[in-house]
Amino acid sequence: MGSQAKYAVIGITDSRHQWFPPEVMEVIKAGKVFSGGKRHHEIMRDFLPEDAVWIDISVPLSDVFRQYEAYDDIVVFASGDPLFFGFANTIQRECPGCEMNVYPSFNSLQMLAHRMCIPYHDMHVVSLTGRPWDKFDEALINGEPLIGVLTDKKNTPQAIWQRMQDYGYTNYKMTVGENLGNEETERIYEVDNNYQLSIFNFQLNCLVLQKTNTRPRPFGIPESAFHLLDGRSKMITKMPIRLISLSLMQLRDHKSMWDVGFCTGSVSIEAKLQFPHLKITAFEVREEGRELMEKNSRKFGAPGIETVIGDFLQVDISGYPKPDAVFIGGHGGRLPEMMNKIYQKLEDGGVIVMNTVVQSSYDAFVQTAKELNMTLEEPVRIALDDFNPITILKATK
Repeated sequence: MGSQAKYAVIGITDSRHQWFPPEVMEVIKAGKVFSGGKRHHEIMRDFLPEDAVWIDISVPLSDVFRQYEAYDDIVVFASGDPLFFGFANTIQRECPGCEMNVYPSFNSLQMLAHRMCIPYHDMHVVSLTGRPWDKFDEALINGEPLIGVLTDKKNTPQAIWQRMQDYGYTNYKMTVGENLGNEETERIYEVDNNYQLSIFNFQLNCLVLQKTNTRPRPFGIPESAFHLLDGRSKMITKMPIRLISLSLMQLRDHKSMWDVGFCTGSVSIEAKLQFPHLKITAFEVREEGRELMEKNSRKFGAPGIETVIGDFLQVDISGYPKPDAVFIGGHGGRLPEMMNKIYQKLEDGGVIVMNTVVQSSYDAFVQTAKELNMTLEEPVRIALDDFNPITILKATK
């Protein structure tokens, strides 16, 4: 029993008049132990044998699977296609040795596409059901033409629409499907920039975003376009230097980037726009950095950058994603201590990149990298206009 149990996972809609093919009806009639959410129980109650055992699926799921261990054969009801962000995936994860047959129905996004009468073979699907914004932000930045979104009680259509407005993604039309498949309560809403979502209390919904026009996505943002720290243009990494630094970090092959001493946020924002899959954590000692990052990331449409304010050497970094790429934008004269702290969290194969103007910073970077047994690459030296030459350094763990 338990990991050797046999599961039949049946997809259902929200309809109060379910129809099943004969094969599925035979599975239900032969079943003794059934499981699903409370809503599934309400829908399927009249289909179950009188002596049926029902196990509610609720959190913590470990308790649910502990109950399953007492039985050899379990029939599970799930919404739509159980292999589409569904409970069949959970069974495979929790019981890798079990036998499982899946009988799918249409998933909610398929049903919404049918109601809208739109082809959905190229739909980019994002789940925000108990998940962070990362994949949704990535889809927006990439400008996916058609995005299907699964929601939850926190990431509601209102919250999703507000995030899009905050970061300037007004180039989408939203269609929300509520209680899809329920003959009595199903509703479809079309939303544009003149529509007030707050008047609706959406339940059991999903949504589709259709791009109406292309939002500009710059490659190389001029310094003058950023909100600056006290208007000081010298406190920002110049655009050509920024792009060369990002190229040396090879971010397409990395997952997590730290920007230490971000100031205006220019490096983080440029990185997020060009490599939206990145999880970016940006550190800055000055409190003003918080507002600058918010203003600039919203201006250029770069959501999802996590901002940390405080002295980096005093910040507890244990809870942040381990980086495989780090840009040092400022070190306050404590570069060796900073590099040592970064090194402790840096993934093997990870890189540290820094721009230097003065010889003391150059020497400190090189010396510390050698002490840490990091591999130093050939420095890149570049001069812009009348500015002092800048050397771009890179070390690999």
